[in-house]
Amino acid sequence: MATREHHLAGLADELRFRLIERRRVAAAGGRVAAVDLSDEVHALVEEKAALLGQATREELAARIVRDTVGLGPLEVLLADPSVEEVMVNGPGEVYVERAGRIEEVDVHFPDEEDLRNAIERILAPLGRRIDELSPMVDARLADGSRVNVVIPPLAVDGPALSIRRFGASRPGARELVERGSLGAAQCELLEQAVAGRRSVLVSGGTGAGKTTLLNALSGFIDSGERIVTIEDAAELRLQQRHVVRLESRPASVEGKGEVTVRDLLRNALRMRPDRIVIGEVRGPEALDLLTALNTGHEGALSTLHANSAADALSRLETLALMAGVGLPHEAIAEQVQRGVDLVVHVERRLDGSRRVAEIGEVVRVAGATAVRALNAEATR
Repeated sequence: MATREHHLAGLADELRFRLIERRRVAAAGGRVAAVDLSDEVHALVEEKAALLGQATREELAARIVRDTVGLGPLEVLLADPSVEEVMVNGPGEVYVERAGRIEEVDVHFPDEEDLRNAIERILAPLGRRIDELSPMVDARLADGSRVNVVIPPLAVDGPALSIRRFGASRPGARELVERGSLGAAQCELLEQAVAGRRSVLVSGGTGAGKTTLLNALSGFIDSGERIVTIEDAAELRLQQRHVVRLESRPASVEGKGEVTVRDLLRNALRMRPDRIVIGEVRGPEALDLLTALNTGHEGALSTLHANSAADALSRLETLALMAGVGLPHEAIAEQVQRGVDLVVHVERRLDGSRRVAEIGEVVRVAGATAVRALNAEATR
């Protein structure tokens, strides 16, 4: 079996090289291909590998197309709906995450050049470029999946690629209850809070399910409200009809054209929003969010990286101070106390499951910001 696979891979590489050369010659001569790539590949396979069986020829053609315009060996992983994230640590080491658990898979690239070619095929349609001058890229695919790439010299052992997948639909709050990620009492409490226009901050670590929960909570917003979402990469899938989706933009290779979450948040306040939903607060836009929450824009939803609900408030204050406008810490803390109503902390457990670990109400205790647990179920 290994011999057949090796032979098929070698033949595919040879025919792909012939295909590329044919197209290069045609382009140099100013000729446009008369047939699409798939038809051209099948014709090439029929011409050069006619002795192979029909099923093998089809497999060979699919492999050539995959390696020419697709993501090479990663295609089979991305075709698996159970794969939540793909992580490539150089050409010979690939991991996936399924049901919250990471496992190594028997998939690899022949060499670093093939991996770099696959990366280029990912980034080219997005108008992004990666090279030694710009060795890191964070981007979003058409299906909403997030892509992060780091290449040498920053990545010591070869290009590192991660693709975090997001389905076309997200589970609602009721489905999270059925899965055990959210308690029934917690769900009822949060439904009342969101419907009552209380501002909610979802905290947790990487991969804990913050965005999934945020998306579910947005389902409790009345369908008659105008919602503006602001994200670094558009991941949210809100069910309401009246939604305006905004996405930040990095600077171009010339260092121009950057539009930050902070820029979008400031503009969103001029768009007559009933609700503002921010995918994640991670910088000085925290101050603009607090300003909005304290000037009539109630009922906002957002996420934040933190280790607990109390830590989330401390981090929000720190991020607001990063805006560098000279406000004292006491003034920032007071804005947090007045603007944020609830903090929902989510955790990913050792078995890969995600669960709401804590729901707290923001209160003022002895002049400081604190979190008071709202129900026993949330603290188990």
